[in-house]
Amino acid sequence: MAYFWTQTFHLLFVIAWMASVFYLPRILVNIAEAGDVAVVRERLVLMGRRLYRFGLTMFGLAFAFGLVLYIGHYFVPEWLPNVVAGMKWMHAKLGLVALLLAYFIVCGRMLKRSASGDGLPSATALRWINELPVLLLVAVIYLVLAKPF
Repeated sequence: MAYFWTQTFHLLFVIAWMASVFYLPRILVNIAEAGDVAVVRERLVLMGRRLYRFGLTMFGLAFAFGLVLYIGHYFVPEWLPNVVAGMKWMHAKLGLVALLLAYFIVCGRMLKRSASGDGLPSATALRWINELPVLLLVAVIYLVLAKPF
């Protein structure tokens, strides 16, 4: 029972984090399109900062529950099974999650630079950048469901 609750909360926080991963670049697109309208830029930067903080919190909670799933069997084997024994796909999944985290941090730095007055890439470039996490997430979902190796 503890395994399913831990997994439930891990997935809940992953979904919340991914929502922020998808939406933060969209805020950057809106900032790029706002141009020199200071009031709009300030509101979007504020929204972006709040979203970034929320995303980092959700990632931290997802990471904590994921860590319990990953190594919890060492501490409470009667409650948490060894779910990664012999699962090499997990290493690939964790690598992709690390790339998603790096992407999120880069978006957060772009937000910070735009708040200080530095320019952003074009709105079109940001729209293309916005599609990268979708591809990474598809690969993560495939690895989790198919467990190919």
